[in-house]
Amino acid sequence: MYVLLRLDHGVIGKIRPANAGCRLNASGIAFTWLTGVRPDDSVAFLAKLAARPEDSLDKRAAEGALVTLAMHASPAATTALASLSEPSNPARLREKSAFWLGAERGHEGFRVLQGLLIKEQDPKLREKLAFDLSINSDPAAIEELLKMAHSDASPEVRGQAIFWLAQKAGKKAGASIIDAIENDSDMQVKRKAVFALSQLPKDEGIPKLMHVADSNSNPAIRKEAIFWLGQSKDPRALEYLEAILKR
Repeated sequence: MYVLLRLDHGVIGKIRPANAGCRLNASGIAFTWLTGVRPDDSVAFLAKLAARPEDSLDKRAAEGALVTLAMHASPAATTALASLSEPSNPARLREKSAFWLGAERGHEGFRVLQGLLIKEQDPKLREKLAFDLSINSDPAAIEELLKMAHSDASPEVRGQAIFWLAQKAGKKAGASIIDAIENDSDMQVKRKAVFALSQLPKDEGIPKLMHVADSNSNPAIRKEAIFWLGQSKDPRALEYLEAILKR
């Protein structure tokens, strides 16, 4: 990977990665090619830029530094992103670092996210960590989402975990979503779980929505299931709704 830096009056205004070997066009701007850069030195330089305060002159380069760290071949990049996601950093930097750990750093990124979940006290950030887990490539991320959906102390976090489970896990998520509908103590979590059923593959979600609409003891939840059946535009849902109207 090439790391490209654009400078204006000595200030780094833009950073972006480019595939090694690709053709580059600097549009006539003076171009300096640095060779022999050690990967770990590259990581340290990028991490320092990513951590610059938001009011610094080169703050626009911080996002590019994070993206480049995420795609960096050196294992040190995962360590750097983990450090940037720690509580001592501003919330925005932490959120973005955690996102890239989930999106690009595979198993090692998952391990960092797992650690963040254990010690993170802010429910808002834990909600975002649910999404970060959902985009991680490690199969164990699904199990972590299941754990969040069942036992996180925050109803909002449980609801987010259920939603992203439906997006990521398909059939594997169905049982946990139904469990939340039937057993979670918070009404908003139940509603989010019904919505999550509507996000499952149709052959999985439509029958489950019909089952909830038929059998759940809570009228509001049955109504919610019927609403999402109507939104699905699935022929089976239409037949089911017609049958309800004829009762």
